[in-house]
Amino acid sequence: MVNFVEKLRRDAPDRFLAALALALAFAGFVTVDQIHWWQMRSDYAFGWLVPILAVFVVLERWPRLTALFKSGGPSPMPRWLKLLFAAAAGIVLVGGLTIFLLGAVYRGGAGSSQPGSLALAVGYSGMLLGIVFLNVPEGRVGGASKGWRAIGADVQLRAAALFLFPALIWILSAPLVTAVENAVSLFLLRKVVVVVFAIFGLLGYPLIQEGNVLILPHGQVGVADACSGIRSLTGCLFAGSFLAAVFLDRMWQKVALVFASLVLAFFTNLLRSLFLTGWAYAYGSDAIEGKIHDATGWVILGLTSIGLFCILPLLRPNNWRRWFGS
Repeated sequence: MVNFVEKLRRDAPDRFLAALALALAFAGFVTVDQIHWWQMRSDYAFGWLVPILAVFVVLERWPRLTALFKSGGPSPMPRWLKLLFAAAAGIVLVGGLTIFLLGAVYRGGAGSSQPGSLALAVGYSGMLLGIVFLNVPEGRVGGASKGWRAIGADVQLRAAALFLFPALIWILSAPLVTAVENAVSLFLLRKVVVVVFAIFGLLGYPLIQEGNVLILPHGQVGVADACSGIRSLTGCLFAGSFLAAVFLDRMWQKVALVFASLVLAFFTNLLRSLFLTGWAYAYGSDAIEGKIHDATGWVILGLTSIGLFCILPLLRPNNWRRWFGS
C-alpha cells in the first residue's frame, strides 16, 4: 500500500491527488444514496456497475493522465480564452457543489427520493469536472497550436475530457424525476403504438387503436404490456457510454456511438413490441405477461449490446482505410 501511494505521488501532483481523494469521498456518498434505487428498481440494476466501471476508466486512462502532467510550457490558448474556460470551470464547480448540497439537504429531510438523488448525481458531475480542471497544472500538448487546435492542445481541458465518463455516468444511474420520466415514457410509448398499429395494418391484421392501447381480437395490449422502452433506453445508453469511453478516442466517435445506442434501443424495443403484440394477437393478451414479457426485455438489451459491438469497427477511420485500401 505504501509503495502504491508513493507511485501515485511520483506520477501526479499532490494538489491533484488531494482533489481526487476528495472527489472519491463524494462519490462514496452518491453511491450510498443510489444503492436504494439499484435495489428497488430492476431498470436501474446496471447502477451496481457504475462505481466499478468509473474507477476502471480512471485507472485505464491513468497513463495518459500522468503523461499530461509531464507536459511543459504555457497553455496554447489565448489569455482571454484561458480565463474564460477557467471561469466556466469555477462556475461548474460552485454550481455543482450548490446542487449537491441541496440534494443532500433534501435527502436528509425526505430520505431517498428521485429529486434528491438526481440533484446529488448532477452536482457531483459538475464538482468532479471542475475539480479536475482547476487542479491540473497548466501546460500544452505538442508544438505550436492555433485556433481550435489550441483548445485541444490545452492540458487542463484534455484532463477534464478524460473524466467525462466517470463524472457524467452517475446522472444516468440516478432515477429521473417522475414528471420527466413519465413525459419521456409517454412520448416513446406513443411512437411505438403508432408504428405497431401501422405495421399490423399493412400485414393485414386489423387492430383498433384507442389512445395508447391496441384492441386485439383476444384482449388488448396497453402500457403494461407493450412497454415504452425507457428501461431499455437507459440500459443501452449506459452500455453505449461505457463502450465509447473505453474503445473510442475521438469525441465525434463517442457521440456517434451514444447516439447509435439510442437509435438501437428504440428499434429493438419496437421489435419487442411487435413480437409481444403478435403473440397476444395469436394467444391472447394474458399470454405475454410474466416470463415472456421479462425475457424479451433482457433479449433486447443483449441484442442492442451486440449491435453496438458491431458498430464499433465502423467508427474507426483506420478500419475504413484498411477495408477500402485508401
